[in-house]
Amino acid sequence: MLSRDQLREHLVRSRIAGDVATSRENNLDHFSSLANGDGYYRLGLSFDQPWSYRDILALMAKSAGVVADPGHRWGQDTIDPELTIDALDAMAGRIAAVLARPNPRILFATGHPTGLLAVHLPLARLCAERGARLLTPGEGWTYTGSSFGRPRRIRYLQDIAMLDDRGGFVHTHDAAPMRHMLGELGGDLPDLVIADHGWAGAAGEAGAQTVAFADCNDPGLFVGEAEGKIGVVVPLDDNVLPRYYAPLTERLVTLVTRAL
Repeated sequence: MLSRDQLREHLVRSRIAGDVATSRENNLDHFSSLANGDGYYRLGLSFDQPWSYRDILALMAKSAGVVADPGHRWGQDTIDPELTIDALDAMAGRIAAVLARPNPRILFATGHPTGLLAVHLPLARLCAERGARLLTPGEGWTYTGSSFGRPRRIRYLQDIAMLDDRGGFVHTHDAAPMRHMLGELGGDLPDLVIADHGWAGAAGEAGAQTVAFADCNDPGLFVGEAEGKIGVVVPLDDNVLPRYYAPLTERLVTLVTRAL
């Protein structure tokens, strides 16, 4: 496992954190849309209090490390690698605590088959090796969302839920698949959900203990964390080359293993 300093350098070099690819304009547009009540950016969550644009910007500066200055409106934005590592360590603690229980039930899902799947797969393997039952509800369930206009279905790869569109796994922010999966469990919530995007938001909204990964242009999950619906959110660029996530994943797996 890389040292903290080495991991920080890797996160910045690979642009998982530091100067990330997500533009300032994109971030502020998403913060504004969430503040204006656009359900797409809630990622399946409802909030207990109103969140203004300034409130969301301040939260994202605190939780993800975006530039706090509201006058910075164009160009580069950032994720603080120290916050990424802190959240990784907190996530490892949550996962280890669940795995320490007898026969825990864990649900994995990702809206990033070309990115974060590379993190989920080793974590799922570790959980299974440590005695967890990996849940696979809703496999084959099909629906048509408003954003794509044709049927997509839930499909699992090594117990990781994703959306399939005509034979290919696809990127999604949708919360509907996770809502269906939890509904199929009949109210018997998993002991832990490890997810991102709407998969994580819907799980947190339903009351499941949830840990998540989120980019700096996905403020909904960070608001969910601030309100206590999501346990931990790891800020990171969620779509760099899959191999770049290996040191990050190694830290998670190593810390979970050491804690057990």
